Amino acid sequence: MTYQHKTQAEGAWNKLSLVEQMANVGSEVGRAINWREKRPEYATSCFYRSLELLSLTLADPKNKGRLKEVARAKELWTDFFFGENVYHSDAASFERYFYAFACAAQLRRRQARSHAMASEEG
Repeated sequence: MTYQHKTQAEGAWNKLSLVEQMANVGSEVGRAINWREKRPEYATSCFYRSLELLSLTLADPKNKGRLKEVARAKELWTDFFFGENVYHSDAASFERYFYAFACAAQLRRRQARSHAMASEEG
């Protein structure tokens, strides 16, 4: 299989926490939504990249306790973007869902930096 995210597929993805993984998926989802009307071909590329990242997330052994949620997100996203939208999803719901992961990832990075700086001072 040819991966768009080659480095991630080679193992870098599994080094990220689930929160970081989902935040990265959310970046592709956001791009797909933003380009959907303006440049459909870009949106489609972003959509496929988001599916690739969701598949890598599902394959990551440390996420086995969250597979149901990730698989459901993938199902809903696919139905919304290319399906018949039987779940009546909208772009805003995906943006809210993935935005929460982006905020959590950012907060964790800030806390890690703050902790590292405190360790250096002490």
